[in-house]
Formats: sequence, structure tokens, C-alpha cells
Amino acid sequence: MAHPLDADRLADHLQRAGNRLAPLYTVSGDEPLLVTEAVDALRAAGRNAGYTERLSMVMDARSDWSAVIAATQSVSLFGDRRILELKIPTGKPGKSGADTLARLAEQAEKQADNPDTLILVALPRLDKATRESRWMQALNRGGMTVDIASVERGRLPAWVGQRLARQNQRTDNATLQWMADKVEGNLLAAHQEIQKLGLLYPEGQLAAEDVERAVLNVARYDVFGLRDAMLAGDIARTIRMIDGLRAEGEALPLVLWAVGEEIRLLARVAEARSLGQDVNGLMRRLRIFGAHERLALQALGRVRPDVWPAAVQHAHEVDRLIKGLSVQGRLSDPWEEMTRLALRVAAAGTRP
Repeated sequence: MAHPLDADRLADHLQRAGNRLAPLYTVSGDEPLLVTEAVDALRAAGRNAGYTERLSMVMDARSDWSAVIAATQSVSLFGDRRILELKIPTGKPGKSGADTLARLAEQAEKQADNPDTLILVALPRLDKATRESRWMQALNRGGMTVDIASVERGRLPAWVGQRLARQNQRTDNATLQWMADKVEGNLLAAHQEIQKLGLLYPEGQLAAEDVERAVLNVARYDVFGLRDAMLAGDIARTIRMIDGLRAEGEALPLVLWAVGEEIRLLARVAEARSLGQDVNGLMRRLRIFGAHERLALQALGRVRPDVWPAAVQHAHEVDRLIKGLSVQGRLSDPWEEMTRLALRVAAAGTRP
């Protein structure tokens, strides 16, 4: 099985492949914009390779998967080759879907030299169990896998700069940072704002004031972004995320759930570590993996072990404040106390 391609390696692969594409491509990722762009690139390459018909189907566990097999076996009236796009937004095809995907992968493997149908499967980011499932392993064997990574906050300014460069525009680093703050967590909005700059201004250097005038405040303040900022020790971003959630009218119990549940989980991990227990195994059982795991380990290394139990108690007290109860030694405004709770983790290990 070949190693998965990322977005850059996919572009190189398509350039080298020319008319000799693989019979099957499986694209997965949790950024809809980047997954869509990868599928668009594959579709364009397919058209250039002579796949002139296109059939797109959105499927899930309740769908009639027999229609998919029928689509691959039906003969075009004009003998044209076709692209079959299967979009599975849930990432869960069900038993019938799993069997169908495995069968399609086997067919693709047998017809690798000159397939009549180019199959494109689009999936969200897959968890470990799904990646190791029989149908996903069959898709990996039957063709090429494209794994689209998310654009993490630290890479976002450079990503914006690269997108501006595609339309022959550029701006200074401070403005790129400013744009990243405004579109944080919403790549589709970032893409739209970059396109808008291409329409409003000529090629070349963009002035900071022109960018600020054009770009909307489209940041998607979400509770998981707050969790990540807190774990990363980014104090300014943690405060900004809480202020944004409050301004957007987000339910405070949901915000407390995201922060409080994370604190409770890491308190368990910190205790296990102090007792010499298997921390990696515990984190797997708690479903802490990938980028979340890296941030969690970063926080565990920064926050003293005795801070976690106190933070858990603090979360209980914020819950009481949300319910309208007073708590001695705590502020009466639960949002303000929510900020203090998040900063117990975000600011830990930093000098005043």
C-alpha cells in the first residue's frame, strides 16, 4: 500500500500521472474547503484524461448502495468513460456501504491499467477504528489515498500568504497575522476574503489599511478552539475566544463543558502519570489523539500536578454560578469566572 498523499504531493502526482490516473482515489480531511479543492483537482485531471461523464452521489449508512454498483456496471450510450464521485459526509457507510466500497476497491484493483470508471471517494477525517476497518483498508489497496491535513493556527498566516501569492498579491507579516485572527477556524471564509482582495485590488503589495477595510470579522469562535488555545498556553487567544463566544451568544454551559471536561480528563492523566501508570494507554481510552494529544501533553508538561484537582473544583464552582448560586471567593459574573478557570491552565507555567 502506498503512503497517503497530502495536498502538495497530490498536485505533483497528478502532474506526473497525466492520462494514467489511478482507478480509485479516496480523499479524507476535516477542512471542507481543502477536501473540495482536492476533489476538484482530481475531477479536472479526470476530464483531461478522457473521463467526460460525471455522476455524483451522497451516501450514508441508510442509502441504497446497490445504485452505486449499478452505476459502475451500466454502459454509457456514447461509450464515454465516467467519473463516479461518492461523498460520505458522516464517514460511516454502514454494513451495505462497507461491502460495496470493498467490492468497488477490488474491481478497481483488477482494472488498474485502463479503467472505464474513475472513482472518487470523499470522507471526513477518520478516527483510528475507521482507518483500520476492512472497507478502508480495501480502498487503500485499490487506489490512492489523499489525506488532507488541517491548517493549524500557527500555519494560518503563511497559508493566507500562499493563497494571496496565487493571485500575485502580497502583504506584510503583521497584516497576515491580523487576517489570521479575523478568519480563525474558518478556512472557507478565509478563502472568500482572499478572493475578495483579488477582485478589489490590483496585483502587487497590499496596504494594511486596504486589507483591514476589506476583510470582514468572520472568525468562528468555537468551544474546541478555546480548548486548544487553553492547552497551548496562548493567553491572549484564550481571552479572545471567550470574549467572542460571549459576544456571539454561545450558551455558557456548553463553554464550561468543553473547558471543564478537558480539565477533568487531564486531571485523570496527571494522576495516572504521578502513579507511574500507562499514560499513553489511558489517553487512547479517553480518545485523546492527534493534534489534541500534542496539545494535551504540552499542557501536562507546563501545569503542575497539584493545579489539576483545584481546577476541577473551580469548574464545579463555575457550574454553580451558572445555575444562579453564589460561591464564596468567586466573582458573581459566571463568564468572568469562566475566563479565570481557563486561564488557570493557559497561564500556568508563565512568569507574571
